[in-house]
Amino acid sequence: MPAILTAISALNPDCQLLGQNTTEIVRPYEWLNYLSGTFHGQGFGGLWRPERFVSDESLYPAVQEKARQTIKDCCAFVDGKLRDAKSTNSVGNSFKGVDAFLLVFYLWGIRFNIDMDTVYPLYAALAHRLLQRESVIDARKVHVRMC
Repeated sequence: MPAILTAISALNPDCQLLGQNTTEIVRPYEWLNYLSGTFHGQGFGGLWRPERFVSDESLYPAVQEKARQTIKDCCAFVDGKLRDAKSTNSVGNSFKGVDAFLLVFYLWGIRFNIDMDTVYPLYAALAHRLLQRESVIDARKVHVRMC
């Protein structure tokens, strides 16, 4: 995801999906590394593909349970970062590509029956704002599995 977002940002520099300058760009990459490695790789990777972590199929349920906890921990981390930043966006006060990545995980959390809105209210508020964006509405019409 970091590479894809970097490419999209470079193709559309006026959108400032990563920020305006080097200092601003560092924060999105911090987020992207955490989201790619921990939230996606360990969390959803462990939930969907436990065979990546252990060979013994009898251990798959334990890996998946640990992955569910990792996902919840990541959601709490996101909620806390939004609280600490006193911002409605992941980085600064405007939409960044990280926000779109966070929306995917929010929707996946709902698919796995995690009570995203109640337990992680700031994360949910970010997601609900993003769900009102015209580009998100259009994308969800095409990518229905994310609904």
